[in-house]
Amino acid sequence: MLFQIIIPVLIVLAVLAMILTGYVKASPDVAVIISGLRKTPRVLIGRAGIKIPFLEKVDHLHLGQISVDIKTDTYIPTNDFINVKVDAIAKVRVDTSDEGMLKAERNFLNKTPEEIALELQDSLQGNMREIIGTLDLKTINTDRDSFSDQVMAKASKDMEKLGIEILSCNIQNVIDENGLINDLGMDNTSKIKKDAQIAKAEADRDVAIAKARADKAANDARVEAETQIAQRNNELAIKQAELKLQSDKKLAMADAAYEIETQEQEKTIQTATINAQIAKAERESELKLKEVEVRQHELAAAIEKEADAKKYASEKEAEANLIRMKKEAEAKKYLAQMEAEAIEAKGKAEAQAIREKGLAEAQAMEKKAEAYQKYNGAAMAEMMIRIMPELAAQIAKPISAIDKVTIYDSGNGQSGVSQVSANMPVIMKQVFDTMSEATGVDLREIMKANTYDAKVNKNINVTGIENVK
Repeated sequence: MLFQIIIPVLIVLAVLAMILTGYVKASPDVAVIISGLRKTPRVLIGRAGIKIPFLEKVDHLHLGQISVDIKTDTYIPTNDFINVKVDAIAKVRVDTSDEGMLKAERNFLNKTPEEIALELQDSLQGNMREIIGTLDLKTINTDRDSFSDQVMAKASKDMEKLGIEILSCNIQNVIDENGLINDLGMDNTSKIKKDAQIAKAEADRDVAIAKARADKAANDARVEAETQIAQRNNELAIKQAELKLQSDKKLAMADAAYEIETQEQEKTIQTATINAQIAKAERESELKLKEVEVRQHELAAAIEKEADAKKYASEKEAEANLIRMKKEAEAKKYLAQMEAEAIEAKGKAEAQAIREKGLAEAQAMEKKAEAYQKYNGAAMAEMMIRIMPELAAQIAKPISAIDKVTIYDSGNGQSGVSQVSANMPVIMKQVFDTMSEATGVDLREIMKANTYDAKVNKNINVTGIENVK
């Protein structure tokens, strides 16, 4: 009986414990994701639910509004090439549609709003940079709503892929690199001051005109009244004359005042016109100065770019010249080495040829010396006899060169021609004697060696010539 009571109690306690531990409540700005048993997780937003302990898991996804600070860390060029920095705030939240929730669950589950904002910051900054490049400075600064709408339209495509919905995008601050926005503000302030001064002058003019009109109306009423008094009081002629005199004086004064006021008004109008023309001229001058400054910046940028290009080309040309000079130096060095080797080889060959030629000449001289040592008197005589015809021919050359002979009688019974021909044996004898004295060989005796007297009586035998070659 007790057992039957305890079992139901335990079951009830287990169910209560499961309910207490598995009870989950979601606030309106947080989605509670229960996953584990089902293929598609359950999503609780602003209501409660039960999860099965140990079998299901609970995750959270922030659904509230998140502020993302979008800043350009560096200057970004606009469409009119003016560098600006833009500071904006984007308001985003998780898309609560079924498709949006699935995308957000994959990307931002269990992340704090700060972590989500940090992950979205880079993408939003990139989109804002792209939009800045398509707008000019004036549009960015004056039409910020259009700028914000373009940023939102551009970023919404990327945010949709992440399951994020962009609520708003507000431009907080725009800063340009060269202070052109401040210059435009000063220009507008100057224009507003000028417009205020012109409006004040026009108001003063209107007041003056109204006052003049009132004075004129009052004067007209006075004149009318005095006229009626004069008509009614004909008897008071003297009084009427006096009144008329006073009336004339006041009328003259009023006319004079009216004329003066009219001239003052014309002067005021002329002054206002001149001031407007001066303001217009000043504005045109300022615009021209701005155009000159912009042109100067463009020219400076172009000159700097051209100088960089020339510098780059000069560096490349210098590198090419250096490489070419190195190649030429290496080629010259190689040619010099080849020439040196050729000169060295040529010198060695010439030295070898000279050495061999010297050896040959020495051997020839040695052979000649040995041959000369074998020569006897007969051989030397034969050599001398061999050159005798040549020697006689050389001696006779001067005679053969005689073209014309003039004969003078010398008184001794001999003609000049006979004296010339008689000189030949004398010269030959002198040559024989000179050669015999120089060589020590008696050529006359050698030439008689084959005679009978030489062989029998003097016993002269000529040998040795056949062995000399």
